[in-house]
Amino acid sequence: MRGKQTIRGMFQSMAVIGVVVAGIYMLVPHDEHADPIRTVDYRVELVTAQRAAPYPVAVPEGLDKEWRATSVTFDRADAHAWHLGFLDPDDQYVAVEQSTAKAADRYVREVTHQADRTDRTRQVAGETWQVWEGPKYDALVLTAGGATTVVTGTAPPARLAEMAAALSPRPGEPKEAAPSSAPASPSAKP
Repeated sequence: MRGKQTIRGMFQSMAVIGVVVAGIYMLVPHDEHADPIRTVDYRVELVTAQRAAPYPVAVPEGLDKEWRATSVTFDRADAHAWHLGFLDPDDQYVAVEQSTAKAADRYVREVTHQADRTDRTRQVAGETWQVWEGPKYDALVLTAGGATTVVTGTAPPARLAEMAAALSPRPGEPKEAAPSSAPASPSAKP
């Protein structure tokens, strides 16, 4: 008789806990239509990268407000690797990657998820960018000023070129031409 009481008590306890959890769930506000993508403010990381990187750190200027910055990192220990990720107005991913990695092709394959160099180039803002194509990301690549700059992502080639054209300072400019502080506000605000 004692065993049946224990099982019944366990089910009663679980029912009470279930009611409490359901009540809490109902009280917590939910917005199913909210955008799950969080934007980031990259100004602090930009200032750090500009001071530490031996190349002019490229950031986009003048992009439409629909471009949203979603990720940023600077890793001095990993060949001064700068990363700035965006979602374009069509919610396609576009990233700016820069590094002083000596094995530039290997670096490009890493940040593009195994894209391959093509024989094609593309003129963007007076510079010749190498076109790379991959199973996941395509890319525009420019090696100048001691660094490799990669504009990559799932966005179509025109969007990649739009990002490359917006980069400032130009990736081929010497470090001295880089601004000493971050812009007053990121060009892509939420």
